[in-house]
Amino acid sequence: MSMNSFAQTAISEEDKKAIVQQVKKELLDSLNNKQEIRTDKLKDFSISGYIEPYYSYDFGNPNDHNRVGFNYSHQRHNEININLAFLKVAYQTENVRANLALAAGTYMNANYAAEPGVLKNLYEANAGVKISKKKNLWVDAGIMPSHIGFESAVGKDNWTVTRGIYAENSPYFETGVKMTYTTNDDKWTLSALVLNGWQRIQRINGNHLPAFGHQLIYKPNSKITLNSSSFIGSDKPDSTRQMRYFHNLYGIFQISNKFALTTGFDIGAEQKAKGSSQYNVWFTPVVIAKISPTDKINLAFRGEYFNDKNEVILATGNPNGFQTWGYSVNFDYSIRENVVWRIEGRGFSSKEKIFTLNNKPNNNNFFITTALTIAF
Repeated sequence: MSMNSFAQTAISEEDKKAIVQQVKKELLDSLNNKQEIRTDKLKDFSISGYIEPYYSYDFGNPNDHNRVGFNYSHQRHNEININLAFLKVAYQTENVRANLALAAGTYMNANYAAEPGVLKNLYEANAGVKISKKKNLWVDAGIMPSHIGFESAVGKDNWTVTRGIYAENSPYFETGVKMTYTTNDDKWTLSALVLNGWQRIQRINGNHLPAFGHQLIYKPNSKITLNSSSFIGSDKPDSTRQMRYFHNLYGIFQISNKFALTTGFDIGAEQKAKGSSQYNVWFTPVVIAKISPTDKINLAFRGEYFNDKNEVILATGNPNGFQTWGYSVNFDYSIRENVVWRIEGRGFSSKEKIFTLNNKPNNNNFFITTALTIAF
């Protein structure tokens, strides 16, 4: 018998078809399994974005189109511009998380002016690892939102169109390492931080002392949030080091479905000179009330005061330094779930003539700002 005839009798046509079908099935199963693995991995990623075009008119009518120097958000006068626009990629699993957001806008131009190169456009870049199997204990490192204050750069997350003097002149972002513990009932959150400085990505030249901070959040129920945050460090080179101590305290109270209240008080102290036992102190109280007459409409009323007589944060060159009251009225209308049109009237009144009106020094400043916030 020839080899050909032996092979033909050894494997029938039906067996060949069965083998081919089995191989096909195994290949398809393998491909499907790989596809499922890829799909599961993609579930850990999310992409989001935000854009906030705005228009602000300052009745002081500044020639260079820059509003008052202590405002860093919505600070361009009489032009349509973008306050903040970013695209964010987030990765989240049970034990690992990471965030990367690139941004542009007048907020970025003003707040990241001291940062070099591409760092000016890094809104967020951080990674974290859960370091306990039984407890909700995380360590995060990188560029993160500030642990200080109840207002963020993202307009949609705030009750008012513009940020308060207290928010504009304390850190919006920070760079460092943060350890965070949250209780199982989510009522308490405690964070300890080591930072590069006071709102800095790259440490200031000549400064080798890390800054430190803490945050304690207590939420006894869904209607109350109480927060205590601090900063200890220096924003100057070691040769002229002046230690800075800062504390931020606030409470957010959802009193009813239609009424909410936020109250806050910041206080800071900085050495008058290196090694000095004397300090320059600044402080700022704030109250914001929010009324929601309908599901689509929100009204907000703000009153604030910033006292920096010794000009630690805000330099004016005047005998009384910076002592300024602020007030605003805000109207929001939700066009869609993720689209809100906002308008705000706001004014400042200072002890010194630190503003201009018709090219003359003035104690007061008034402006109107409207914005459209779109989140996706």
